[in-house]
Formats: sequence, C-alpha cells, structure tokens
Amino acid sequence: MNNLLPIHFAPLQGYTDAAYRQAHARIFGGIDTYYSPFVRVEHGEIRRKDARDIHPENNRNIHLIPQLIASCPNKLEQIMSLLTEHNYQEADINLGCPFPMLAKRHNGAGMLPYPEEVKDLLTAAIEQYPQIRFSVKLRLGWENASECIALLPLLNALPLAHIILHPRLGKQQYKGEVDLNGFEAFYDGCDKPLLYNGDLHTIEDIQIITERFPKLAGLVIGRGLLANPALAWEYRQGRKLSPSEMAAKVKQLHTAVYNSYEEQLQGGEMQLLMKMKSFWEYLLPDGDRKAKKVIHKTGKLANYQAAVDSLLASYK
Repeated sequence: MNNLLPIHFAPLQGYTDAAYRQAHARIFGGIDTYYSPFVRVEHGEIRRKDARDIHPENNRNIHLIPQLIASCPNKLEQIMSLLTEHNYQEADINLGCPFPMLAKRHNGAGMLPYPEEVKDLLTAAIEQYPQIRFSVKLRLGWENASECIALLPLLNALPLAHIILHPRLGKQQYKGEVDLNGFEAFYDGCDKPLLYNGDLHTIEDIQIITERFPKLAGLVIGRGLLANPALAWEYRQGRKLSPSEMAAKVKQLHTAVYNSYEEQLQGGEMQLLMKMKSFWEYLLPDGDRKAKKVIHKTGKLANYQAAVDSLLASYK
C-alpha cells in the first residue's frame, strides 16, 4: 500500500494508560503517536492518577501527546503548568468527550454548542503558551453537525498543529453510524492538517477512509486498536498476523501489563483482578466466549489466569 499515513492511538479512559502504552509500543508497535487519557481538574486539583500517567518516567521510548480537558481558561492553566513542568511541547485539547456528566458542565463535546467558550479556551491556550504545539480533538457537534462547521473559521485562524475529527455527535456517545458526509463538509473547509477518527477496525476500513479523503494527515484509532492491537502494524506491513502469532503477542502484552499493575497497585488481589478484567473488554472480540465469560465473572485470580490461558490456547 502506497502513501501510508501516520497512525495515532486514541486515548480511552481506563484502558490506554502508561502501562498499556509502553507494553503496546514494545510488543506491537506501528504507532506514531500515543495520546494520554485526558488530564483534568477535579475538586480544584489535578487528579493524581492523571499526573502519574503523563509523568515522563512512565512514558519512555514513545511519542506521547498529553490530552487535557477543561471548561475554562483557569482550569487549562492549572493543567498546562503541570505539562510545562514536565517539558511537554505538545498538548491536545479535548472537545470531543461525549460523557454526559462532563458534557453538561461544558467539557469536551459539551462545549461545542458554545463557540464563544471554545474561542476563549483555545485563544487562552495559544496566547499564553506560544511554545506549545496545540492540537484539538472534536466531534461534529453535541446536537447537530453544523456546530463544527461554525467553529471552522476560528480553527483555521489559530496556529494549531492538527485537528482530529470524530464524525459522531456527542449525544450519540459511540452508538449509531459515523457521519462521513458530516466529516466531508468539515474536511472540505479545513485548512489545518486533519486526522480522521472513528470506527476503524480493519485494514479495509482504513482503505475506505483514505480513498475517500486523500488529503488526510493521519488516522486516529482507539477501540479498533484495543480489539486488534496489531492493526497499525498490519496496516504498515500489508499483512495480517496469523491467529497463533496474535495469541503469542497478546500473551506478551497481557504479561507486561499484568506485571506493571501488580507492581503499581496496593489494593491486593481483588484490585488487580478488577483492573485486568478491563484489559479484555475490547480485546479479541472473536475469542472463545466461554473463556471470556469466566474472565469477566470470576472473583479469583487463579480462575482468571486459567481462563486467560484457555482463551489464548484456543485462539487458532
């Protein structure tokens, strides 16, 4: 395949933390840029787990762009003080998160119906931190796809490194189809490097998007990479891993993430078990259903390990 585009790994809260990113980069690779799940201010302070997740010590040997979410310039400043302290030179501003609890407070996609608030936030970022290359991740809108079009003059005027657009509405969450006509309307009017995000699960999905939108600057994949961690590598190599190759690599990934969590978590067996269950939520959707059921239902680490072994052994 000619003219391969950069692949960026989208952040997903609770899944793509530092332990996962490090293991994925080492075992699967194929990713140009990883994004952290968004850093946010809660009860006046940056969440400790967010600060730990973006610490450079925990993100060696990968290109990480920390993502932030903020409803006003003051909260943005608080987060940016942490990022500049760690010498980050890039940051991604989240205008796409669809979770209602955050959106109703004008965070993420919940800010899209309020262009003046978007302008205040982005202008503050650009003016106060000229040394930082900012990007923006957004959806088509919260209520309707005209919201992103209304923001185009502002986005085109700002010195943004790139824009990531997920062609759903915030109120859709992750349900329903992506709106490629909505994406096209934004794509046609966008002067900045534009990256596509949304429902890329196979090399064929990627080809459909890159053929329809030949001027794209890159692709951003989240759930598709959690389901098939080899997807970016396969796109680059032009071949799919065999089931046995995939099982061997997933086993390595699982071991690396498990060991990291075992070291980090202080809450004993149950906390480790709950954390590892989420590892399987998207992974290998075509894997043995019986083993997956045991993984999700069990309350014992020994049973969990046996079910993981069974799942990987049956993945042929």
